[in-house]
Amino acid sequence: MGTASLKRVHPLGKAPVLVDGDVVLPESGAIIEYVLNRYGNGRLMPAVKTSDWVRFVFWLHYAEGSAMPPLLLKLIFQMVPEKVPFLLRPLVRKIASGAQKGFVDPQLLLNMDFWESELAKTGWFAGTDLSGADIQMSFPLEAAASRAGALLGRPNVRAFLERIHARPAYRRAIEKGGPYAYAKP
Repeated sequence: MGTASLKRVHPLGKAPVLVDGDVVLPESGAIIEYVLNRYGNGRLMPAVKTSDWVRFVFWLHYAEGSAMPPLLLKLIFQMVPEKVPFLLRPLVRKIASGAQKGFVDPQLLLNMDFWESELAKTGWFAGTDLSGADIQMSFPLEAAASRAGALLGRPNVRAFLERIHARPAYRRAIEKGGPYAYAKP
């Protein structure tokens, strides 16, 4: 796993990876935390020891630790049946479908409803303004909107993604890096 060029930067060969002088740091949450602490000058991060800061820490880590696993499982269970020999596909589809219906989909619904209720409070995940937690959470919400119907009956999730996508910095990033499959609500 991992590309040769990324493995030259870090042994895991994973993206994203930040190189800042002698610091080589993979993992999106760690990168966001590092950049905000090192260069943020108080921006995009609530004051430490406040309730918004506690929420910031939670959402920064929740994104990869709790939100992404069921999304990844959904993707895997959708792909696996197509990767097995033709004669086994009906059986593997049935097993994958059962796993999705019995475990993955209920977890996704639980998470998506949680996002909707949390965003109803202020429109952001960690306070009344955009924070690094919102940046971190934007990808799971985009993925869920694309693959799991997160926008259906969830106006706060939709509005959050629209606000993220309307930001000039987001637009510049898409212009520079190019579009990707989840970048549309």
